[in-house]
Parts: sequence; C-alpha cells; structure tokens
Amino acid sequence: MGEVLAARRGETQSRLADLKGRLEDSTRIASGKACVYITGSFGRGEASAHSDLDLFIVGLGCPDNPALSRLDAICIKADLIEATRTLKFPEFSGDGQYLEHYAEKELIKTLGQPEDDANNTFTARLLLLLESQPVIGVTVYERIVNDVVAAYWRDYEDHKKEFIPAFLANDILRLWRTLCVNYEARTATDPPEKKAKRKVKNYKLKHSRLLTCYSALMHLLSTYSGQNTVHPNDALAMAKLSPTGRLEDLLKQTHITAAHEAIDKLLRTYEEFLTATDAPEAELVNRFMAPKAAKEYFQSANTLAGC
Repeated sequence: MGEVLAARRGETQSRLADLKGRLEDSTRIASGKACVYITGSFGRGEASAHSDLDLFIVGLGCPDNPALSRLDAICIKADLIEATRTLKFPEFSGDGQYLEHYAEKELIKTLGQPEDDANNTFTARLLLLLESQPVIGVTVYERIVNDVVAAYWRDYEDHKKEFIPAFLANDILRLWRTLCVNYEARTATDPPEKKAKRKVKNYKLKHSRLLTCYSALMHLLSTYSGQNTVHPNDALAMAKLSPTGRLEDLLKQTHITAAHEAIDKLLRTYEEFLTATDAPEAELVNRFMAPKAAKEYFQSANTLAGC
C-alpha cells in the first residue's frame, strides 16, 4: 500500500467514526429495520478533506410494506443532515435529491427489469456490492448484501462446479456505461465554467468508477481462473473489499503473477489521481478551464485505462 492510500484510508475511517458517533437517533430508529451505507470516495476508503458524502438508506421489506416507515425515514434523513453539517461535510449533492429510502425488495425485484435504471435501484444495488460501507445498521446491511448476492447467484445450484457470474458481470459493465458517459457531450453552448465542471466530473469518473468496475471484474475473473467456478461466498468476500483493496488482494494471488506488474502500476497511477484531485472543487474547475492543463489531466486518465 502506498503512502497516499494509507493516509486516505486513515482519514476516511476517522471521519466516519465521528459521523457514526453523531447518529445515535438514527441508529435507534433503524435498529433491526434498515441500514445506511455510504458509497463514493468514503465507500472506497479514499476520502479527502474535500469529499462529499454519498449514501443510501435501505430498509427491509417491500415498497408496499416497508419495515422503515416514511416518517422514520424522514427522521433518519434529518439526523444525517444535522450530523454532516455539524461535522462540516459538504452539503448533500443535488440539494438532497439523491437522499432516498429504498426497500430491500426493490433492489432485488427490479434486477434485470426496465424500471431498474429509472428508479435508481440499479445504481443503489451495484454500488452496494462494489464500493460501500455501512454507517448504520451493520446487521441489516450484511443481510441485504447476502440477499442481493443470492439473487445474482440464483442459478448457482445447477452449475456449482462451473458457475460463471455472467449476470453480475454484465451489470457491472452496464454500470460503467451508465455512470461513466462522456460528461463533455452536448456542451457546445455551455459557458466555460460549466464545461470545466463537466470535465472535472468526467476526469474523476474515468478514474474512480473505472477502478470500481475493473477491480470487481478482475477479482471475479481471478477467482474463476483459480477454481473454475465462483461461489456466492467469493462474491461476498469481494464485496467486503474496497476497489483498491481488491487490487491489493490480487497481488497476493500466485496463480496470476503475470498480471502483478500491471496491477501494481495501476495502483500507483491511481494514487497519482488521488493526489491530483486533493483540492476544493472550485480550484479543480479553475484548473480545467485551461485547455492545456485539461488535456494533460485526461492523458493521465487514458494511462490508467491502458494499465
């Protein structure tokens, strides 16, 4: 582990401990009913002092009969807002637009359905498996992760000696295509500052979301190449690791030593990205307004993709 990653992981856990300590009311309300899990840079264990907080509230049950009532969900949201403001986290993105409450069955029932993208359950489910940490309701969180994995592995019993997690792999690739679209598209008439904001977003996605998806696929592929099948417990083990943690785990696997040099380079390149983005958003936007600087940043992003 490099010094940058080690420092970021320490910073992340320290700030999350402070947050959890201020969520006693939410913890009581959610007990046995729901969980709150974070994604984004905090979920990946690489948050900086400038990182905002992305999270999902998921309760047991189904939309028609949720374990967590609407009023209780509102109380949890209010508690989260107060705690994050007290600790001086950036405001929730979209003025709280994405601070939603889902029922567990929504994450599973919509799997493979057309409404999956529209309801944002697709993103909530994939990020749950690929880059999340619980801040409230650890037991409920673990149950939901198990249930989601079981839904992806529903055909496992008939193919346990040679199971390929194609359904999950396809969704991971779809996540990349869905979230990592080119944010610079259709911006010919946008003012320079708005264009620069899109460039910053695109630059970050080309690193963080790519690594999230790539590391998961690599981990699943390595598991399959080593034992000719992927057990549900293998997926659960993968879900417990951060994206960079999965790459570090791959470096310990002796049957893929030929890939170790490329994986090590990928980690070093990613640390360079973390260093480059360790600044307030306004400063990053200002940097990306200079065409030459923006070009150099995207060249580094292309280097990561080619590792």
